[in-house]
Amino acid sequence: MKKRWISLFVENDIGVLARISGLFSGKSYNLNSLTVGTTEDTTISRMTISLTSDDKTFEQIKKQLNRSVEVIKVVDFTDTAIHMKELMFVKIHGCSEHDMMKLSYMKEIFQAKMIDYAPSMALIESVQTEAGNNDLIKLLESDFSGRIEVVRGGSVAIEAISFSER
Repeated sequence: MKKRWISLFVENDIGVLARISGLFSGKSYNLNSLTVGTTEDTTISRMTISLTSDDKTFEQIKKQLNRSVEVIKVVDFTDTAIHMKELMFVKIHGCSEHDMMKLSYMKEIFQAKMIDYAPSMALIESVQTEAGNNDLIKLLESDFSGRIEVVRGGSVAIEAISFSER
């Protein structure tokens, strides 16, 4: 089993997302994340899909996606140099003054932003690689166990021009 990424160029029409996600659920393929947005051509959307599968299953998925009428192009990012980022929000509840200082230090290390706060609560925005966000969550869970709320937006990716970053 290997973590994989696919970029799909699809028609920007009503129901395309449902048909693509239905393809995955109909075959019992589990997605790690799926993000969709319009491209520079508003008639085309780009999906970034993350999943974990073996080689045989992944080949089946790509073939099925290529057979879908709505799919214009399938790009396998698994072994390609890419730039990938994920948006994540973390709300920390029950913060003391000492906790707020600790959060300020953590956000600096992870290059995250504290975008909102109240006397006993903070909201952090982190745009990192998936691994970077996983590291931030791990640290926050160790210091603020049972007091964090996490929302992750899924990764978006584009082919690298000169180097790779995940």
